[in-house]
Amino acid sequence: MPELTRRRALTTAAALAATAGAAGLVAPAASAAPATGHQHGSPESFDEVYKGRRIQGRPSGMGSHHHEHGGGWSVFVDGVELHVMRNADGSWISVVSHYDPVPTPRAAARAAVDELQGAPLLPFPAN
Repeated sequence: MPELTRRRALTTAAALAATAGAAGLVAPAASAAPATGHQHGSPESFDEVYKGRRIQGRPSGMGSHHHEHGGGWSVFVDGVELHVMRNADGSWISVVSHYDPVPTPRAAARAAVDELQGAPLLPFPAN
C-alpha cells in the first residue's frame, strides 16, 4: 500500500470537497462545543495570533455555495479563507487537516497552522 503523504492527503481532501459540492451536500446543523469549553451552543467568533499567524473565524451567511460546507462559518489564516466543514457528530475538519477532527472552528484554524509549518495557505478554488 502506498505511503500516505501530505500531497496525497490534500489531493484526496480536495477531491472529497469537490464531490460534496457537486452533490449539493450541506453540513448538518448540530452544535459543537464553543471555545470556552461548554458543551452547548455555538462556537464563538475569534481573532487572534497563533504561532505568529493571524487566525480569524466568524459566523457567515449561507448565501453562497462555498459557505454551505462550513456549517455557517468563515475561517481565515492570514486573510486567506480556510475551508472548514462540520461533521455530523459536531466536530470540525478543514481542507488542510481533513483527517484530524477538532471540536471548534478555532481548533481547526490552529490545526491548519500547525500542519502548514510556516507555509502560506493557498486559496482553494470554489468551482
